[in-house]
Amino acid sequence: MSGKAGAKAWALHAAVILLLAAAFLVLPDYHRGVLSRVLVLAVFAMGYNILFGYTGLLSLGHAMFFAAGLYGAGLPVYHFGWPVPLAFLTGIAAGAVLSTVIGFLALRTIGVAFMIVTLMFSQVGYLISLYFSQWTRGEEGLTLQQAQRMVAGVDLTNPAIRYYVALTLFAAVLVLTLVVARASFGRVLVAIRENEERMRMLGYDTFRNKLGAVVLSGSICAAAGAAYALMFGYVGSSFASIHYSILPLLWVLVGGAATTLGPLVGTLFMFYVVDIASSYTQAYLLVVGLALILLVLFFPKGLLGTIRERWLPWLP
Repeated sequence: MSGKAGAKAWALHAAVILLLAAAFLVLPDYHRGVLSRVLVLAVFAMGYNILFGYTGLLSLGHAMFFAAGLYGAGLPVYHFGWPVPLAFLTGIAAGAVLSTVIGFLALRTIGVAFMIVTLMFSQVGYLISLYFSQWTRGEEGLTLQQAQRMVAGVDLTNPAIRYYVALTLFAAVLVLTLVVARASFGRVLVAIRENEERMRMLGYDTFRNKLGAVVLSGSICAAAGAAYALMFGYVGSSFASIHYSILPLLWVLVGGAATTLGPLVGTLFMFYVVDIASSYTQAYLLVVGLALILLVLFFPKGLLGTIRERWLPWLP
């Protein structure tokens, strides 16, 4: 990316963050709440995008990393009264450790086998969350009380506080993603995605680089899970199910794989398509399906991916 293109990219990202910051001041209460949730889930999708979009590894097990952060932060707060900052870091650490172990094992496989192995590990995590129901309460889940979600007198149940905390997390991960995409590590990941055998012949340790991508991806997803538990006050096994492994894949594909802003666009688009369609008909999945068909026909690389290919090649 040239210096001029890089400057445009940074300016675009700064403008998006400022626009989101200003949006809270003008949006109705309902949409403020929706956007708070979307920003956290977009971080989940951004973590997935590191592995799928940039590295080319299709995982069906990322719900386990989100759930690792969710439980890693939620359980200590609920059962032991840990402070929120320590619980948040514990959630990220849980995701980092889990992704290191899973990555070390799953990366012994390639292609469809990798997808199946990650799915199997994720299902194991889901069953564990159900088995230890005396701690997790399974599908019923745990609800964190207001007093448990205070940080130095700051109340995370306050809609404004919650929104700007979610925006801060989103902005930090967005900047991190842009830095990684422009760094040599990001370029190596893209090269591995395009031709791993050639990168191996050039002397690159592809296993180590892919493991780094898995750990980074899992840690970001865990951060999203930890933030979700602490900000929205709910920890449940449903977040460890296969449904939450497919959703980030869908969000990334809709927004544009290997684009830094694609996960946000995809998450926002799908959330509102489902929300609006379900308010008019019980057959809202039919509307969602039609929207996805039209998207594939006219934006085959996702919304931002196709825009980058056709009109704005400097988009990161």
